[in-house]
Amino acid sequence: MAAALAFAAPANASTKKAVHNGLIGAAGGAVVGAVVPGMSVGTGALIGGAGGAAIGALDHSDRRYHRDKRGHRYWVDKHGRHYKR
Repeated sequence: MAAALAFAAPANASTKKAVHNGLIGAAGGAVVGAVVPGMSVGTGALIGGAGGAAIGALDHSDRRYHRDKRGHRYWVDKHGRHYKR
């Protein structure tokens, strides 16, 4: 599963983070699947991997915020566009 995610995804920073979080989620889900009765290890790994990848894709903690003259926070994307928080 991890190899398929690694080869299918393009190599940008947010995708690497999503894959990394998916692997961590899969490991945690496998542990939960081993402990919780009625849930298999594989099912726990799939659910944890999907949840971890979704959190990694939606998390924007890698942004750098700047402040303008008035103290308002904004960040700049890779295309040079400015966004307010």
